[in-house]
Amino acid sequence: MDHIDTVIIGAGVVGLAIAARLSQTRSVLVIDQMGQFGEHTSSRNSEVIHAGLYYDEHSLKAHLCVRGKALLYAHCERFHVPVKQLGKILFARTAQEQGKLAAIEAQAKRNGVHDLAPLSQTQIADMAPGLHTSAALFSPSTGIVDSHQLMLSLVHQLEHAGGNLVCHTRFESAEKTASGFALTLNCDGAPFELSCNTLINAGGLFAQDNAQRITGLDKDQIPQSHLCRGQYFCYQGPHPFNHLIYPMPEQHGLGIHATLDMAGQLRFGPDAQFIDKLDYQVDAQAKARFVQAIQSYWPALDPERLHPDYAGIRPKLYRDQGQDFVIEGHQHHSINGLINLFGIESPGLTASLAIAEYVEAQL
Repeated sequence: MDHIDTVIIGAGVVGLAIAARLSQTRSVLVIDQMGQFGEHTSSRNSEVIHAGLYYDEHSLKAHLCVRGKALLYAHCERFHVPVKQLGKILFARTAQEQGKLAAIEAQAKRNGVHDLAPLSQTQIADMAPGLHTSAALFSPSTGIVDSHQLMLSLVHQLEHAGGNLVCHTRFESAEKTASGFALTLNCDGAPFELSCNTLINAGGLFAQDNAQRITGLDKDQIPQSHLCRGQYFCYQGPHPFNHLIYPMPEQHGLGIHATLDMAGQLRFGPDAQFIDKLDYQVDAQAKARFVQAIQSYWPALDPERLHPDYAGIRPKLYRDQGQDFVIEGHQHHSINGLINLFGIESPGLTASLAIAEYVEAQL
């Protein structure tokens, strides 16, 4: 049976970040059931580098987002990954929302984010013409990144260190042995057996299913999985925005906000809808809801220029409450060498390099 030190299940941005880091000191194999890396959540998001404003200061999200942001900007400079530090305007429309805005500013400071700046009405009009708001903050450390090029840079790091990424390979099972794990894989339809010392389940949307296939793991410790689809609509033609535009956050996301891609194309989303199975179709009927939400803060929106674009799916652990990242090592499940990552949704892209650092520390 072939042996490798560390096997990572899942070639999304988090799995690749972990692989790139661990491959500097050990042999690493990354497997993914799809035809190439990052085909699910990692390539179907806003590509935003978040500042770390919203999350509880005691949460992994807060710590790993703030740390990950710094690591990510440095990584992009080192590996020439396209990135733009555009900044974000976070705004309130009502007196009640102004209270929420003040609470977010206070939370950001507790998280170690001290660069938020209040904007006057004159500044708002200059920076985001036509934006209808009563108060706003500017987050200069928020940006956008080319997620595909970021993942390519991580693959390059992995392979340069002697590690490997193998796609079309499905994880079937793992059994604990005296020295590690005996794995059964399905490699493009053919069974393959492999042993490893360390097994990292970074399967994203499929992490819970992977965990069910690990012998000896208490199934009661595997959190539930809920698929939450977020749709995006693109805006054709000229627009007045040079920064990201964010309303107040909602229960399952950050609201239908305005982001820009690397070419300056404006897009809006995501919304939040729980679904029963993987489905990336964009519901054209959702346009009316998008128009209503967008016109509440940008009345000049031309609905004729708004078109369905793409959808992504968040790996939610709960339907009725917020969630933190769940990263569980042997201290949680008593299985040496195993780390499970569950519920790695936003800001997972921003936090990816810090998650890798955290996983390495756990090992």
